[in-house]
Amino acid sequence: MIINGEDEMIALGQKLASHLQAGDVICLCGQLGVGKSVLARSIIRAIAKDDQMEVPSPSFTLVQDYAFHNMSVMHMDAYRLSSSDELWELGIPECFGDQITLVEWPDRLGELTPKRRIDIEIRDEGAEERSVKFTYHGEWNWKI
Repeated sequence: MIINGEDEMIALGQKLASHLQAGDVICLCGQLGVGKSVLARSIIRAIAKDDQMEVPSPSFTLVQDYAFHNMSVMHMDAYRLSSSDELWELGIPECFGDQITLVEWPDRLGELTPKRRIDIEIRDEGAEERSVKFTYHGEWNWKI
C-alpha cells in the first residue's frame, strides 16, 4: 500500500482504529521520521473520538496509557530500551492482552514480542510517499 502525505497516514490510522479491540497488538516498524508516531496518534485520537486530543510521544516516558469509555490503549516507544529485561521492570509483559497496544520499535521487545500481532512496516519512498506493509501473526478476523 502506498501512502501519500500525513493526511493519508491519519486516514489509515482511523481505519485501523475502527477494527481494533482489547488484546490487539500493533507493532510499528520503520526508520526515524517515517510516520510511526503519526499513525499511532491517529489511532489513539480515533478511539478517543477526539481529533484534537493531545497525544505526546512516549519517547522519554517509554509508555503512555489512555483510558477511554470503551477501551484502553497503551502506546509504547521501545527505542531507548537496551534489552527486553527492562520491559519486565516496567511490568509491560503483564499489560499485553488487557488493552490495545501500539509499539514503536518492536524489535527491542525480543522474546517478549506477542505471538498474535500485526506488524506494520513503513518505508520512506521519497518526498511524502510511504510504502506500508501489513504482516498478520496469529488469527485475525479482518485485514486492511
